Amino acid sequence: MFVTSNPGSLSMRMIATLISRLVTGDAARPPEAEAEDGVIVPLHHLHRRNRSRVPAPLQVPKQTKTAAKPALSIPCPDPTGEERSRDTHQTRGQRMARQEDWAKLSATLADADMTCAMTEGGMPVAELLAFGARADVVQAAEHALLGGWPEPDAPLLDGIAQLEEVLAAHDGDAMIAAVVALAHVDIGLAWRGNTRLAEVPRRNRDACDAHFDRARDILAAVCQAHTASPLLASALCAAGATDAQDPATTIHAYERLLSLDPSNARAFRAMGLRLLPRRGGSLDALELHARRMAARTHATWGAGGYTWAMLDAIACDDGACAQLDVEFFIDGLHDIIARRPDQHVINTLAAYCANTMGTQIDGSDEAALVRAQIADCADWIVREHMTELHPMIWAHAARGFDQGLRIRCLDRFAAAGLADAHRILGDVFRREIAAGHRIVFTEAGAETLSA
Repeated sequence: MFVTSNPGSLSMRMIATLISRLVTGDAARPPEAEAEDGVIVPLHHLHRRNRSRVPAPLQVPKQTKTAAKPALSIPCPDPTGEERSRDTHQTRGQRMARQEDWAKLSATLADADMTCAMTEGGMPVAELLAFGARADVVQAAEHALLGGWPEPDAPLLDGIAQLEEVLAAHDGDAMIAAVVALAHVDIGLAWRGNTRLAEVPRRNRDACDAHFDRARDILAAVCQAHTASPLLASALCAAGATDAQDPATTIHAYERLLSLDPSNARAFRAMGLRLLPRRGGSLDALELHARRMAARTHATWGAGGYTWAMLDAIACDDGACAQLDVEFFIDGLHDIIARRPDQHVINTLAAYCANTMGTQIDGSDEAALVRAQIADCADWIVREHMTELHPMIWAHAARGFDQGLRIRCLDRFAAAGLADAHRILGDVFRREIAAGHRIVFTEAGAETLSA
């Protein structure tokens, strides 16, 4: 029997009935269902599964008498410091959930949430702990969905039903509520698949909507009593991701989150995407609120709030790109690096400028001019701030940092990012290399040495 902490809301029994009908129905398979030579991994899980034995041709090899020194050498740690940190926090959350130590999990989440603890690369620790706590349940549901249309006896609801029982046993616990609500969001996104909403089969949308409705019901029961929680505010933004809500509601949700946790760059980026016309917003609203949030968070980011809000929006919308205040955006790049000089951030911005923006050739002349100016920023970011290479970031940058990206082979994905980075770094230093010099990256940055 499924238990719900809010009998008046959409219950787990209703979700079970709906999904039972969907699984036994004659529906189209969900998008991205087939797996070729490997597991398909959603982007938001990659920081747990990136042990991909990344090749490192940019590392200085052991020299022999006849071996020539490489023209460009840069450290390529695997895993990176940011990956180790994220994995540590997620493993803690997963361990506590597996041990059913929910009281300790709640206290640990509350402490990280209250202090807005973050990794060096800017990922909220509370979100990492919460993901670890629900990872087993979410991944089991994703496995059932990603292998094709689920079998009639697929355990799609077993894990989430157990989490609902935990929620009922900890009625009023905001941190447990956040974990369960976010589990519903993740499972709903797995049903939706990685395609345009108009192309998602109706039955997939029904299952997705059922999970999102349940997530919002869970959060509604605790949010009014816990208005100072960034994790709950983030969960509310996530639970509205497929809701046809008006832009004012979206803006209010993200403004509330960023007022609680202005250091959360992911929130800026998500807000910018939600304000695009394709999501019910407008270009005027995007520009206005990107500037407003930059002003509100100036003490934290300087002009960087504008840059974070525009980062993904201008990468996928020519109209937003064409109207960008380029000077303000580039000032924001400088301010972000000055305030968060971690190599995860440096690689993200360098790869974004060079790969996400620098390789796009379609679009209007106005957008192309803006992209060219942003692509030029890769030169000074690499020369002045880069000390190591993170191939997974470069691979994601080549695909526009798509949060719904499915990856069939991590080894090939990382190798593609490494190859892109090698090509781009070689182009940045092409004059020095052509003159016969070697480029060696150290902790102090790029150094030009005689061959």
